[in-house]
Amino acid sequence: MSKQWHNWAGNQRATPSRVETPGSVAELSAVIGAAARAGLPVKAIGSGHSFTGIGLTDGVQLSLARLAGLRALDSETGLVTVQAGMPLHRLNRLLEDAGLALSNLGDIDRQTVSGALSTGTHGTGRNLGGLATQIRGLELVLADGSVVQCDPTRDAELFRAARVGLGALGVITAVTLAAEPAFALRAAERPMPLPRVLDELDELVAANEHFEFYWFPHTDKTLTKRNNRLAAGERPEPLGPARAFLEDDLIGNGAFRLTCELGKAVPALVPRINGFAARFMGDREYSDASHRVFCSPRRVRFVEMEYAVPRDAVREAIAGVQRVTERPGMSVSFPIEVRFAAADDIPLSTASGRESAYLAVHMFRGQPYQHYFDQVEAVMGALDGRPHWGKMHSLDAATLRTRYPRFDEFLAVRKRVDPDGVFANDYLDRVLGRV
Repeated sequence: MSKQWHNWAGNQRATPSRVETPGSVAELSAVIGAAARAGLPVKAIGSGHSFTGIGLTDGVQLSLARLAGLRALDSETGLVTVQAGMPLHRLNRLLEDAGLALSNLGDIDRQTVSGALSTGTHGTGRNLGGLATQIRGLELVLADGSVVQCDPTRDAELFRAARVGLGALGVITAVTLAAEPAFALRAAERPMPLPRVLDELDELVAANEHFEFYWFPHTDKTLTKRNNRLAAGERPEPLGPARAFLEDDLIGNGAFRLTCELGKAVPALVPRINGFAARFMGDREYSDASHRVFCSPRRVRFVEMEYAVPRDAVREAIAGVQRVTERPGMSVSFPIEVRFAAADDIPLSTASGRESAYLAVHMFRGQPYQHYFDQVEAVMGALDGRPHWGKMHSLDAATLRTRYPRFDEFLAVRKRVDPDGVFANDYLDRVLGRV
């Protein structure tokens, strides 16, 4: 019997019948083909940063740890092809060494490339979509063990769907991404009262290439983050090692964890703790290579739910979450993160067909979260919200079909490439329906 697997947050666990770690696409193809013939479900697992059961199986679990190398890199075109198991932090360093960078990233870089893409990982950017919008080609192993290449000209239908494929269409083995010449970002982190942020929100989003803010529940305090490219000729001024250690490690992770532990032990103190924490977070400016500004260390463990709403509904969404946090007995230590993204054309992207605002709510690991998440989810549902595929939610296929105009387009591709549900599991049965 295989050892039990659990995700980063510790809220999802599985005991697969066996774990395979293929070292080549041919080996992977053989494993999937054999499992399909034996009637065993198959799921690839990445770094475990999803909070849902999207990667769970009691069948064959695939680790892509040995499929994590570089296949091709062209500095002139900016195209880079990597194997699916490469973690984003390794990809970012590889690109930096080649004088390249991805145009946008999320705020965590521990995920594998395929895991981040398959769940719709995104950052923030007024004119930029999620990571999947940077895909230019995919290689997948399908349920029958066949290896296929797809891009806008080769099986375009599969390519369109598989950019955010939820692991439902096949196992991604390689990804071609469009990078650009490396660039530096100036990060300006400033505290602002929430009412002022909301009054100036349209200007803040329009005036900055990348804008986001963190609102501290039970207070009117926020930390705003503005990331903009350095002008030609400007030299980066990164944080020194000592200051970075003090602010990001000791305060941003160490002290923050202590405040979460205190709030967990004495919930009545949370409003005062949040007010105290808001005064000591941020208010700094620095510049550095783009990936070091986009991504931050996250060592405090939590569970998370995130919803995308139409961008023009963001104030209503924030007001709804604020009402939830003010209800009796509600104690929320973690800030609410608010980000923005451009519309895209990917069927199951949370930004498919509409400019979007994202609201992410978290709860410190070990604290009760279901009541809080349920109430926030009701707020988002009233605003046509779409849940992040790798973060907690309770929606099913019937509801999700009403939120995604191209939902049935995705299901048709799934029916074609995995008619027997080799890559299905309980989560996919709920959010997509049975094959």
